Amino acid sequence: MPTNRDLDRRGLLKVTGGSLAALGLTAAGCGGGSGSGDGPVTLRYAWWGGEPRTIAIKKTIALFEKKYPKIKIKPEFTDYESFWEKFQTQASGGNPPDVFQNSVAFLRKYDKRGVLMDLKSQADAGNLNLKNFRNGVLTAGQVEDKQLGVPVGANTMSLVVDLKVFKKAGIAPKMGWTWDDYFDALQKIQDTQKIAGDTGYFSIMYLYDLYLRQNGKAFFTDTELGFTEADLTQWWNDGYKRVKSGLVADPKKIEQVKPKSGLSAGLAASEFTWDNFSIRYEGEGESDYGLAPIPTTDGKDTGQYLGSLMLSAFTGTKHPKEVAQFIDFMVHDPEVGKIMGYDRGILATTEQYDAYKPADANNKGVAAYEDEVSAAGVLGKITPHPSGADVIEAAFLRIGGEVAQGKNKPAAAAKQFFGEAKAAFAG
Repeated sequence: MPTNRDLDRRGLLKVTGGSLAALGLTAAGCGGGSGSGDGPVTLRYAWWGGEPRTIAIKKTIALFEKKYPKIKIKPEFTDYESFWEKFQTQASGGNPPDVFQNSVAFLRKYDKRGVLMDLKSQADAGNLNLKNFRNGVLTAGQVEDKQLGVPVGANTMSLVVDLKVFKKAGIAPKMGWTWDDYFDALQKIQDTQKIAGDTGYFSIMYLYDLYLRQNGKAFFTDTELGFTEADLTQWWNDGYKRVKSGLVADPKKIEQVKPKSGLSAGLAASEFTWDNFSIRYEGEGESDYGLAPIPTTDGKDTGQYLGSLMLSAFTGTKHPKEVAQFIDFMVHDPEVGKIMGYDRGILATTEQYDAYKPADANNKGVAAYEDEVSAAGVLGKITPHPSGADVIEAAFLRIGGEVAQGKNKPAAAAKQFFGEAKAAFAG
């Protein structure tokens, strides 16, 4: 079990920016637009996110329209849940936006429905550059031989820890520590600091995917789930036991502090999440927080990969060339990179990554975490997400939460989940 030695330098990458020398530590018709001939073209551009993202994106739109005065952008934006409810209706009616923010969970779903443009055709035509993407993240937007999305940012799963609690408990995670090490650490935190070690790891689909990948499986194959009911029963059974023992925080208390995280509320000492999400804790909590490595099964393989938010295009747009030019500008232009920063993850292209130099310690820590995970050689290719993955992720979170609260026994919950997954795949 790791000790207190070299807490910040070797095992924990401080989000607060204290030390970055860790070992590998570290989402109107057929297309939209008006205009013809030499007149202006209007493209609809839709995304989800909060007010800071919207303010930044509107600034990038103004830059684009200055460079391309004959292309006008009509923005459409809302929160995540409302975005996909609206998009579902638009897609069913043949009227989605020309360009829209997307994620891997929706690629196969809307490719299956004929909504997404294969952007390779525009790359071949010279309207879109598909080069200079960092760490192989471009593959996140690929399905079979099609490029259905172009990444704007990249992130990977991480373990965010309360640095003060871990230091007091004498725990310094290092790259290659195991799940046994992690759970031993939770026990030590409970024994010495009198709080839970984890906020509730076992209902996070993307974390379970990493665990499965470490063991030669994956959450998804191209068409279905890549694990068994018995696998999931064991995962949820072990998790529930840790809730009962106090190693994992009481889920009722976690619910009570929302939207604040259970970690920043002081209910537990660690939480698994995407690395770029970790910036939230400094604003919410009263401690110092850092990024630690994902526990492993074999002492080496974390199962990690780069996820991504991306831009996709409607295959029925009336203006495919202009759409491609817009996407190209948004993912390669250095000034856009400076404006967006790491709002949607670490910038995906070298042009934007090199142009943006984060001044705040939080973003510096996140960038260093991702760079060093890449340098450690543990990053693999993202697991495919079949059509229905979005519904399945929501079901995993919901049913896993029921297990944590004792409302559903692990075996029955696993059976229920597999039933709902089957229906989602068929939908």
